[in-house]
Amino acid sequence: MPNPTAAMLVIGDEILSGRTRDANMYFLAGELTKVGIDLLEVRVVSDDHAAIVAAVQALSVAYDTVFTSGGIGPTHDDITADCIAEAFGQNITVRDDARALLGAHYASRNMEFTEARQRMARIPDTATLIDNPVSIAPGFTLQNVHVMAGVPNVFQAMVASVLPTLTGGAPLLSQSLRINRGEGDIAGPLSELAQKYAALSVGSYPFQKNGAYGSDIVMRGSDAALLNAAMIELAKAFADDIS
Repeated sequence: MPNPTAAMLVIGDEILSGRTRDANMYFLAGELTKVGIDLLEVRVVSDDHAAIVAAVQALSVAYDTVFTSGGIGPTHDDITADCIAEAFGQNITVRDDARALLGAHYASRNMEFTEARQRMARIPDTATLIDNPVSIAPGFTLQNVHVMAGVPNVFQAMVASVLPTLTGGAPLLSQSLRINRGEGDIAGPLSELAQKYAALSVGSYPFQKNGAYGSDIVMRGSDAALLNAAMIELAKAFADDIS
């Protein structure tokens, strides 16, 4: 049985402008790999209402699970929650459960629970809150879409809250081998090996070191025995060119 599939939607002008470097995709990919959920697509969209709605609708139909990051803070450009609600035809208001969490948090710190901060309690009616032990402001899950903050440590905490609720598959295993020959030299035999072991993902990543060309071959798959067999065959084929 194939593993469940996932997609990620990264939201924010700051990502597309280069002002902020996204770290959440890297983290999410690693965590999903551990639990056997295949991350198959990542999209980045600007803070544009129509673009977010369209992307959410498309991804939620195409994949078992969708994760979003960014756009659920207190400022005017944090529009993700509204877009998710529209994507699924949901009403969205300041919800009592989210308001209680945030209100208690700010009260314990003698901070005013301003109108801007109350924006973070705007949750679609039927959504389930995602726990945020870092800064309290919750994310939420609506159907198969998990809506999370863009701040990396908060995103990571929310992922930790969501993953135990998901059904995974076979964890993806990975092995690599460095071959001191250029891709043009190894392309033929590598293609034959990839066809023979079609259940595995075989990738070639070229490098140049001290004027010489080489390739790092990475094989991935959920069947340990098959992966080992393929790597042994690869090593034998290029025994004279392994560093």
